[in-house]
Amino acid sequence: MRVNLVGGYYDAGDNVKFGLPMAFTITMLSWSVIEYGSQIDSAGQLGYALEAIKWGTDYFIKAHPEPNVLWGEVGDGDSDHYCWQRPEEMTTSRQAYSISASNPGSDLAGETAAAMAAASIVFKNADSAYSNLLLSHAKELFSFADTYRGRYDSSITVARKYYQSESGYNDELLWSALWLYEATSDKYYLDYVINNANALGGTGWAMTEFSWDVKYAGLQVLASKVLIEGRGPNVQVLQQYQKQAEFFLCACLQKNSGKNVARTPGGLIYTRSWNNMQYVVSASFLLTVYSDYLAKTNGVMQCPAGKTGAAELFSFAKSQIDYILGDNPRGTSYMVGMGSNYPQRVHHRAASIVSYKVNPTFVACRVGYSTWYASKASDPNTHVGAIVGGPDENDNYADDRVNYDQSEPTTYNNGPIVGVLARLNSVGSSYGDAFAVSKSSSSSLFISQAVTSSWKSQGETFYRYQATVKNNSPNTLLSIQLKVQGLSGPIWGLSKTGSNTYTFPKWQKSLAPGQSMTFVYIHGGPEAAISVLSANFL
Repeated sequence: MRVNLVGGYYDAGDNVKFGLPMAFTITMLSWSVIEYGSQIDSAGQLGYALEAIKWGTDYFIKAHPEPNVLWGEVGDGDSDHYCWQRPEEMTTSRQAYSISASNPGSDLAGETAAAMAAASIVFKNADSAYSNLLLSHAKELFSFADTYRGRYDSSITVARKYYQSESGYNDELLWSALWLYEATSDKYYLDYVINNANALGGTGWAMTEFSWDVKYAGLQVLASKVLIEGRGPNVQVLQQYQKQAEFFLCACLQKNSGKNVARTPGGLIYTRSWNNMQYVVSASFLLTVYSDYLAKTNGVMQCPAGKTGAAELFSFAKSQIDYILGDNPRGTSYMVGMGSNYPQRVHHRAASIVSYKVNPTFVACRVGYSTWYASKASDPNTHVGAIVGGPDENDNYADDRVNYDQSEPTTYNNGPIVGVLARLNSVGSSYGDAFAVSKSSSSSLFISQAVTSSWKSQGETFYRYQATVKNNSPNTLLSIQLKVQGLSGPIWGLSKTGSNTYTFPKWQKSLAPGQSMTFVYIHGGPEAAISVLSANFL
């Protein structure tokens, strides 16, 4: 049987199309756009993001020719790894492998459904017809995954050595159902997530990782979003999801009373020796989106080792990205092409072999190993933007193509980081700016807040916030009444007029057009809620 499976992505440095990690990559890239599309657009990158997503979803459409058939792999790891060749001239097997009703793969079908559902949200405004097509495939794939249950690596056994589904498929069933609820607002899918929360482990598993295999932490954070936004009828179950989401986040912050995610001496999240960076970027994404969820509601997260808020979550996420980009004991950027000291010998066939356009001489299967793989020379093709596996548990890194644990890049290292980078880029160099808010009694006054410093005292974290009131009107502001709610510490730079209300400080009588006034306060949690009660202009 011949099938058109042109397109899609190889998973890493080889020439195999593995469906499960590819689908996860597209899900996370889509989630990045859903959360931070405006920031990506402001950076002039939205078109590229949509193109990257569509390259994946176009492939999934081809791979799903019937409701209960999904092609889940092209090529196989054993034959591919025997050779080191350019993808343009590979001689290895292109055999394709599928799942079906008689050979199921609920994890693979579920993750592909999640990817297509999330992508349908991305394309809803840009291309409604394409969005509807993706949603149709997502619904069929979810039904396929749920009706014919089984692990995909029991059907596509050649995948087991490379992408074994150790966590099973229960997480993907819940994950895909929740993404379908996000895409459709159909109560059926949310009911599925609620009614199967215990049986499928959604509210039972407390995780310390989020990856292409284990989706529970991502599921739990997404369910928390539904709860925080007030879109779920069964609050009690959603609160159980949130409890497990916060277990993961507290573990990342090492505030979980011993059940924490490990870190290297340099401060990097450390989970496993092979491609540890995948766990760093996926955790950083969840920390970032949850910090934004908390910030919108002035929420606080209660960890066993003390409460925390949006600022600390985002600050830690930023520290992980800073580490990746070179703020680490080695001064190495683990994103290829970023900075002046980045990996030069990446475990990646296309990067390590000279371009066909430069030297069209055929590179035979085993010749590639002796000529290019074993070479100590830098890659002839710089794989710009690729994130390699990263350092070991002691922050050591060997820049060697043979060292695939550390030097191999993967697509799922990049999918989640896009959203985090867009969020960071939108707020400039100071992470405190990430929590700037704008509120006004009219279009004339804007209030912004930023964390300027933080410290710990008796196990609790305190923050110094600086708030700025800017007069954007063409008229002078003569008087103002501000309301400050949720404040637990002192405030300077305003005169108190009543319970939680303030006005100009004694030394200030007005605010000219375009001018700003600032005040500061100390607080043991997320920023206080500041609003304008009244304002009089000349």
